[in-house]
Formats: sequence, structure tokens, C-alpha cells
Amino acid sequence: MSDLANTAASAKAQAPGRVNLIGEHIDYNGGMVLPAALSIGLEVKLTPRDDDRVLVSADHYDEQAERDLGETASGHWSDTALGASRKARELGLIACGADVTIRSTVPEGSGLSSSAALIVAILKAARKLGEGAHSDTELAVAARAVENDFMGVPCGIMDQMAVALATPGTAMALDTKALNYELFDLPISHALVVVHSGLTRKLTDGRYGERKEECDAAKAHFGTDDLCMLDPASISASPLPPAIRKRTMHCVTEHARVLTAIAALKSHDIAALAAAMNESHVSMRDDFEMSLPAIDALVSDACKLGAEGARLTGGGFGGCIVALVAKDAQDTWLEQLLSRHPRARFIAAA
Repeated sequence: MSDLANTAASAKAQAPGRVNLIGEHIDYNGGMVLPAALSIGLEVKLTPRDDDRVLVSADHYDEQAERDLGETASGHWSDTALGASRKARELGLIACGADVTIRSTVPEGSGLSSSAALIVAILKAARKLGEGAHSDTELAVAARAVENDFMGVPCGIMDQMAVALATPGTAMALDTKALNYELFDLPISHALVVVHSGLTRKLTDGRYGERKEECDAAKAHFGTDDLCMLDPASISASPLPPAIRKRTMHCVTEHARVLTAIAALKSHDIAALAAAMNESHVSMRDDFEMSLPAIDALVSDACKLGAEGARLTGGGFGGCIVALVAKDAQDTWLEQLLSRHPRARFIAAA
């Protein structure tokens, strides 16, 4: 094995941000999702140490964080890098701690998977240093474990798979249960424009976890982990509390919308893709109750100003929207939308 304690050795790796075109909160409920990689992303430089310290520097934080591999998550901005470094050692990719330098263009709290991208990039850099035979899919699974087990975020596997395997300009049709996936090109006539609402949120703030707990209650009632495969009639007839029935109905209908969107992309049916996106936002707003009035207004105005489809994207309760806009109308559309919503800002176009 290579000398993992050699502090002169270092490796760099990159990972993109991602936008989910459709399929929210179903990657932990057995359904299909349709994320796409963005041109924004991050790069890490990993240098192994000969002790158990993890020193983290990031271009968007003034101070360097000094952590120890034995520490637990504390809510500090460096938790993600610490958790990834712990996982890299667990996988045998590094022997001790590491110096981690981060350069990122993915806004935190935007719902564009900055944490997943960081973890995956650190694991990919560590793989270069060790004799790692781990595949990108295996690293994605390990990255999810960091978020679930170390950071306490009950997320599914979509973000990690998308940032580990997709490339900018491609969408990933991902079966989150079997981890089978297909990559294909996005439309050339339209842009998928990502606009930040100006409202930030963290997946650790509790509301994401509440939705996961509600889905878990439905799983226990129906005796299945695959809520997306249930019969809508059985959901409507169940004695579950109304809120849990609505969460479950969202999972079933959202999974169906993802299948529609995949077929629409493959056949270049822009109208069908747009309709699925619009219906998805209504479901997130009314059934999963993960939107906010300001985001609903941003989505509504996006469509009124010419977007053919628009929806909240990400874990909800803040973050970004994604809108399907004809490329020849994109600049005027964006200028008008941002003039109506001064807190909003353009992030990227897929």
C-alpha cells in the first residue's frame, strides 16, 4: 500500500452541484428521481497527516477549522469535511487525519447538494491517495452514510449519486432502490434555470426530519419501505392522520411524475416535461407542505413571465427553484423575474 502518512502527498478531486429536475423526497421512499449536474461545483485538495487532526480551510470562511477524528458533529461548518475524513479512514483510503482545502461555487443552504458534493469530492481525493478500488457508486453510498450517521441528516441517496456520477449537461434517471441509473442529455432548445429564492435552510433544522418521520409512519402502517409503489386508493382509504396520508400521496404521484418527465426528456416533449414540473410544485406545496409563500410567488411569477414549467427543488423550506425556459427568451425572462423578486438571484443554468 502507498505511504498514506506521507504529508508530502496530496490529491485533488471535484464534484458538481446538482439540481433535481423532479422527484422530491422520494429517494428514501423507493422511487425514481431525475437530478442533473450543474456547472457550479467544488474542488478539494486533500493532504494526509501523520496525526488524527483534520484541518479544514474553505474559500468562503475566514478561519481555518481544527478538528480531531474522534470528535462528533457539533453544528460547525467543518462537520461535513470532518465526517468525510472519518469515512475515508474507515474505508482504508487514509491512515490518519488530513488537511482539507475547499474551493466552492455552490451556495450553502440552496438545496443544490453542497454537502454531498463536498463529501464525495473528499472521498474521491482520498481514493486517489490510497489503493482504493471503490467505485463511484460505492463512494456515493459511503457519502450518504456520512450525512445519515455522522451529521444526523436523514437524506436519501439521490444527491450523492448525482454528484458522484453525473456531469454538467446530463440528467440522471435514478432508481433509488436498486441504484440503477441512466444518463442522457438535456434539451438543446430550453434551459433549466436555477434561481435562489433568497431563503436559506439547513437539512438539520428539523423540518426535513419531520417529513422523514411522517413517511416512516406510513411505511410502518403499510408494511413497506416503498411508499412510491402504493395504490392511491389504499392511501385514501387508510385510517392514517390526514397529514401522513398527504405525504404518502405525494410520494406516489411524484414517482409517477418522474416517469413522465423521463419519457418526456427522451422524446423531447417539452410540454409534458413542463406539465410534470408544474404539477410537482403543487404537490410539494399542498401535499408535502415543504414550500413557503415567497417560493410559491417566485414559481408563479416564473411561469407568468414565460417559463413553461417551474418548481421548488431540493429538500424544501427555502433554497432554489428550477424553471424550464426557452433559451432565446432566457435573458429577458430572468431580468424580469429578478426585478420582481429582489432577494432572488441567478445561480446556474443546466
